[in-house]
Amino acid sequence: MSGESMPLQDLPCLSLQTSMLSQSRRTNKRKSRSCLSEGLDTECTPTDLIQQWSPSHKHQRLMCKGKENDENQFVLARRSRRKKEPLSGISWDHLPEELLLRIFLYLPLPDLLRLSSVCKRWHRLAFDESLWHSVDLEGLTHMDSALQQVLKTGVRRLRCPRSFVEETHFSGTSPLQIVQLDFSSSIIPTSALMSIICRCTQLGYLSLEGLQLSDAIITSLSKNTNLLQLNLSGCSGFSAPHLADMLKSCSRIEQLNISWCNFSNNHVKNVVENVSSAVTKLNISGYRESLTLDDLKVLVTRCPLIQTLDLSDSTLLMADSLQVLKQLQDLQHLSLSRCYHIHLAALTDLGQMFPSLSFLEVFGLIHDTQLTSLKKELPRISINSRPFSTIARPTPACRPASDRTMWNRKCCLRVKL
Repeated sequence: MSGESMPLQDLPCLSLQTSMLSQSRRTNKRKSRSCLSEGLDTECTPTDLIQQWSPSHKHQRLMCKGKENDENQFVLARRSRRKKEPLSGISWDHLPEELLLRIFLYLPLPDLLRLSSVCKRWHRLAFDESLWHSVDLEGLTHMDSALQQVLKTGVRRLRCPRSFVEETHFSGTSPLQIVQLDFSSSIIPTSALMSIICRCTQLGYLSLEGLQLSDAIITSLSKNTNLLQLNLSGCSGFSAPHLADMLKSCSRIEQLNISWCNFSNNHVKNVVENVSSAVTKLNISGYRESLTLDDLKVLVTRCPLIQTLDLSDSTLLMADSLQVLKQLQDLQHLSLSRCYHIHLAALTDLGQMFPSLSFLEVFGLIHDTQLTSLKKELPRISINSRPFSTIARPTPACRPASDRTMWNRKCCLRVKL
């Protein structure tokens, strides 16, 4: 037989492996017989015998996989499970955004700005529109950047009295959602104020007391047809025709304070001829040589629902003006302070002329001795009890300095100086 067709047992490698395998089998059989015989010779119960011959421990399996593991062997063993440590509390990261916004709602403005730098998520939530619904920046100096940031948040109630603004223009063209705005007695350039007012179309309450305005600002106010309270006391810089157009457009105004403006006779006539017929509280004081009896007749005919009327410092009015005012059957508060041509005798008949009258202001008309007798003549009327007008003013002067409400409501976020 040729070498190519040799029997399997003659092959050197296979014969060696076969002999080693048969030898190991014979050795194992002898060991097992001897061990079994030893076990039978002893006095053991079958159960003890089974336990004696049962494997005590599982051997670790050695397993080689693939060619890359020919030299390295991996040990497969079961690890004991780690016990989960109990959580001490709930993580802030797991809280829903609605709950975080509810928590942030109770934070003051400095803390809200501080937490906005914690992470991107908190920064986004800290400037959520729901948190910046109402903001108070009273008395803040150099508030250009702060005001710019607040306007971007979708603020609806913004209080900035006695503040200082330097920037001449506020960027942005999208409409603002402001409903209540107070810039009373602030220092703000006309161009900066214009860049804010021109974006407002939903104003319901506005106070620009003591500011320098322009015809463009008055024209922009005409877009706010839902305006209910307007305070332009002490304002200047706009013409009579633009004022008339604005009053025609804002036909829902209920409270108007247009006292002590830099008005001519033509301004006053445009006011009384175009003011909303729905007005119930009107302050048109301070026009010594401009408001005439004819103007008063036009006003009373146009606005029969007036309940509070301030005609102080109208020196052209005389006692016959009271007969004109008699048409206002709902009049509850009348101010005639420093109307020097109205005498004490004419005032004693006010109780009969105005059945609903509860308050009367006559500062400068009568002396203290005469005031006592007038109070006796008008026992149901409170005289000189309200020296400051509250018409359309967001925070009347009669309130304490600590009162920072705006139209009887506080702002959620405010600067503490």
